Amino acid sequence: VFALEKVAEFYVGKLAVAPDCQGQGIGRQLMQAVEDLARSRGKAAIELQTRIELTANHAAFARLGFRETERTAHDGYARPTSVTMRKALP
Repeated sequence: VFALEKVAEFYVGKLAVAPDCQGQGIGRQLMQAVEDLARSRGKAAIELQTRIELTANHAAFARLGFRETERTAHDGYARPTSVTMRKALP
């Protein structure tokens, strides 16, 4: 996992688990570590983007408490290519 500390939140730029290790809760543990770090630094949220085609990722992040906040397009595309998701931290 790659997470970047910003002023108000942490931004998760990359999250990957080797295919033969998926389904063991490793991704959930990595995201929990980011959440714990964000809380310890007084951040209000965690934010990430995922490609619009990766609907399984959207669902996985939703199960972790993330909600879609916007859809954006990369340069040169007329349609949305990314989904931004955010999880508020209590």
